[in-house]
Amino acid sequence: MRYARLHWVVVILLLGSTQVTAQMSEAQIEAWLNNETEDLPGTKINEGKLRFLIKPPKKRVHHHHNTLIIHANSLKDGWVKMQQCHQHLDKFPRAQVVYKKYKIKNLKLVSSKNIEKAWIENHTVQLRNVRKGARLCIEADTRALLKNKDGSFTLTNGPFMRRFLDGFFPMRVSMDLRFPKNIKFVSISPPQQPGLRINYNGSGVHFDAWFEGKLYTNIKLKPSY
Repeated sequence: MRYARLHWVVVILLLGSTQVTAQMSEAQIEAWLNNETEDLPGTKINEGKLRFLIKPPKKRVHHHHNTLIIHANSLKDGWVKMQQCHQHLDKFPRAQVVYKKYKIKNLKLVSSKNIEKAWIENHTVQLRNVRKGARLCIEADTRALLKNKDGSFTLTNGPFMRRFLDGFFPMRVSMDLRFPKNIKFVSISPPQQPGLRINYNGSGVHFDAWFEGKLYTNIKLKPSY
């Protein structure tokens, strides 16, 4: 019960190169601590260790989906087109999605649902009165592609996590990666396993993960010529 006397706490949810922060009232914290509400994460605590979930939670949880598109110029400058949507966001009076300043540009708000107000402010997306069933979609360019010494490329993402107070809670992350025909998929880490489904073909890679803790992904690509 150590948080019960605080007027508010900062809740941090790291999602790839983003984080969502929000302030909560003492009454909301008390309700969560006493397990009187299902609108916030439950009481089982994960301290950050990655654990894939064989079965998805019965309750809807935050779903973070990215579509990343690699263009010809991406192989030269590392900038990749990103289309990002957050579904089933947790309810908060104020929140913000914060991107790493030097790894994001051309940030645009595409759409929002069940959010009273959403707007771009520098390298952040500010949110006011996030309600149940909220959805937020964003578009930007992200510098996520790195060229390796052997001529291959690595697309690194993470950490993805849904963090509340000192615990990490279930979430879903899915990604569609699209690339030119002269690029070939080599490998992805972590590998496919229960709770992590991976599909790939000649023009892209898709993964869908249910987990709790911190998830980092590395997708290795190489030129096919």
